[in-house]
Amino acid sequence: MDGTAEAREIGQRKEVRRARVAVAVVFAVHGAVTGNFATRVPWIQEHLDLSAGLLGLALVFPALGASVTMPLAGRVSHRFGARAALRGLIALWCLSLALPPLAPGLVWLCGALFVYGASAGMADVAMNALGVEVESRLGRSIMSGLHGMWSVGALLGSAAGTLAAHADADARLHLGLAAAVLTVIGAVVCHWVLDLRSDPEEHPPPRFALPPRSALIIGAVGFCAVFAEGASLDWSAVYLRDVLDSSPAVAAACTTAFSCTMAAARLVGDAAVGRFGAVRTVRAGGVLSTVGGLLVVTATGPALAITGFGLLGLGIAVVVPLAFAAAGRSGPAPSQAIAGVATITYTSGLIAPAAMGSIADLTSLTASFGVVTVLALGLVVGAGVLRGSSPGQPGTAPGGPADVTAPSSTPR
Repeated sequence: MDGTAEAREIGQRKEVRRARVAVAVVFAVHGAVTGNFATRVPWIQEHLDLSAGLLGLALVFPALGASVTMPLAGRVSHRFGARAALRGLIALWCLSLALPPLAPGLVWLCGALFVYGASAGMADVAMNALGVEVESRLGRSIMSGLHGMWSVGALLGSAAGTLAAHADADARLHLGLAAAVLTVIGAVVCHWVLDLRSDPEEHPPPRFALPPRSALIIGAVGFCAVFAEGASLDWSAVYLRDVLDSSPAVAAACTTAFSCTMAAARLVGDAAVGRFGAVRTVRAGGVLSTVGGLLVVTATGPALAITGFGLLGLGIAVVVPLAFAAAGRSGPAPSQAIAGVATITYTSGLIAPAAMGSIADLTSLTASFGVVTVLALGLVVGAGVLRGSSPGQPGTAPGGPADVTAPSSTPR
């Protein structure tokens, strides 16, 4: 190898390493928007004098917006290139954070939350597709760590929102300021993400298309994990309070512990995937989460239930990152597959809280977590569909195109 070629190769490796850091920060920014918003939902409810039922109706609209618009992410990236598309979509997502507290009534709130969810979903698809591309070029798993950075961002955002709520700050001021700061951060770091471009002669992807069959199968595994995550986040504190008669402080600590366990497991998950492979890692996680679910439903005291929820979080943590990675390598249209998996997981997160409540009304909350345990067992059974979710495994294409448009994409 001559000096020029060696220097070019070194430059390309540096570019990919910078791109990895940049995408990780984008994931954290995306999570921080969610964390900030979640803490101010009570303010919005009080400000608009909404009942629990009307608030629940409004909170359906983010998932609706995401589900409808996620397939458009591929077309946006085809038109503008991956870097410009991500910069614009992450800015739209951050700026949409300022809209919900400005809504003067329920109808306006539903519209604002639809825009909020739509921008979230498209940015989600674009950043995951770029993450898959960086992972392919590095030749090792990084998707779990990227999703771990999302969790870190969500925790930091919720901490900032908690401080703002404790100070009784007006949510319009708080979320407006957070939107401005996060928009600037996102715009700056997007300068270093990979800029993938499509062949100008290539036909753009369809605006809307059904996800490929492979994405539906992969999405089913992601559905199990996200259902368990949503159920645990929304109902773990209620379970400890109502079923095990725990104090409010202990109940709240359980939810925090679950979130921290998931974040920590995602940050170290890439090492496990690199050592054991995606399938064995997910199967082991499925066993852990199944044991965790059994501990929850058989617990007679808070300590055992908290341990169970911790094992649930530990077991499901890497499933969704690996599902996105597998989708990005499952065929010639990565964006369509990623959007399909994202739609399924968003839907799972949407229906999980309501489904848990309905099952609890018909039977008991313990029975609801019995359903979660069965879904956790499904991870053990379905782990094989993620065989191509890490570089070097069968079904992967290291160094191949994972950009959100088509196989002819090249970096610029």
